[in-house]
Amino acid sequence: MKNWYVIQTRPRWEKKIASFLNNKGIEHYCPLNKVRKQWSDRKKIVFEPLFKGYIFVRLEEDEKWSILDIDGVLNFIYWLGKPAIVRQNEIENIQKYLCEFEEVEISEIKLEKGQEVVIKQGVLMNYKGIVMEIRNNRAWVRIQSMGLVLSAEFKKEGLMPV
Repeated sequence: MKNWYVIQTRPRWEKKIASFLNNKGIEHYCPLNKVRKQWSDRKKIVFEPLFKGYIFVRLEEDEKWSILDIDGVLNFIYWLGKPAIVRQNEIENIQKYLCEFEEVEISEIKLEKGQEVVIKQGVLMNYKGIVMEIRNNRAWVRIQSMGLVLSAEFKKEGLMPV
């Protein structure tokens, strides 16, 4: 069974690696964003990678490690200690979105101390809390429920601003 994985590439190597994967017959997806660029003498529409430094590849479990031998491929993106698997419908959603919209921008969710958040995973899923502290990739959230105050440590990607 083939799964979609995310590989990290050298900066600005996305199209080169996509071309190489195409020549090797390896199924991949490098989402390209249609962007208008302006130079001093002209305007031009160019296609830039939507996720800079990343490409999706569809590989069998036993062949996935060979992808790291390709020049310009740095590593897999990991989730919970394993190469992250992307669902087919997520790839299709990205494709549909790019067909419908131009000049798409990607932005990271910023968490701030005192901000109200909803927990997106784990036993406390869907509970609301207040960010008490942020360090590196972790946030400490105070959850007030049943007259008690619980304080828990979460990975930032497991939280969503309200």
